[in-house]
Amino acid sequence: MTTPASLSALVVIPARMASTRLPDKPLALIAGKPMIAHVIDRGMAAEIGPVVVACDHPDIKAAVEAAGGTAVMTDPDLPSGSDRVRAAAEAVDPQRAYDIVLNLQGDVPLIDPEAIRAAFDPLSDPAVDIGTIATEIRSEDGRTDPSFVKTVGTPIGERRLRALYFTRATAPTGPGPLYQHIGLYAYRRAALDRFVSLPPSSLEKRESLEQLRALEAGMRIDVGLIDSVPMDVNTPRDLEAVRAIFASRVSNPS
Repeated sequence: MTTPASLSALVVIPARMASTRLPDKPLALIAGKPMIAHVIDRGMAAEIGPVVVACDHPDIKAAVEAAGGTAVMTDPDLPSGSDRVRAAAEAVDPQRAYDIVLNLQGDVPLIDPEAIRAAFDPLSDPAVDIGTIATEIRSEDGRTDPSFVKTVGTPIGERRLRALYFTRATAPTGPGPLYQHIGLYAYRRAALDRFVSLPPSSLEKRESLEQLRALEAGMRIDVGLIDSVPMDVNTPRDLEAVRAIFASRVSNPS
């Protein structure tokens, strides 16, 4: 399905200073720029709408503005990234000119802009409340690893699933591909409003997966399938790996 040219989104990047495994993560330098600046670049390259950072610390705001970006301070006591995304959207777009809000995580400096668009594209169907992405799990360890969140869905197009469930277990069983869910979401504005107003659901609490809250509430989530595996940065080791990738791109630009 082709996304109409008139469809656009407000891209919001939640960024928090608190990280137990990698302190001051948004400000970690990669190729001379803070990580958050690289993520802004990726969001802009997706070309689906303006990009704003929802942050909880003036140092992040200063780094974003130094990079030419827009930042909004949000309440550090908000319970989740989704709440921070909604708060930032309300602050920068109170007139609701944008019907879609895309939550782009602030620790994916290598994400392919095509992956961002793949989460956005399902909302060209007015029946879809939330768009997200997944990629095929190609390692045997990944099929059984509970840290690989599996998307269980029914195919509705060449590279599209309608989500039926998300789980840390190996599912579905039997032969065939398994898909790893990537936590990037494009919400219709009304769906985001509803989502953050709902209490955590029973399956959400059992699986520790907030997207199950939306499914249990009857919202429709469609999944764009991508080939890449976006790497998130959670530890000093992850950071060094990403720095090495950027360095190799500079030394081998082709």
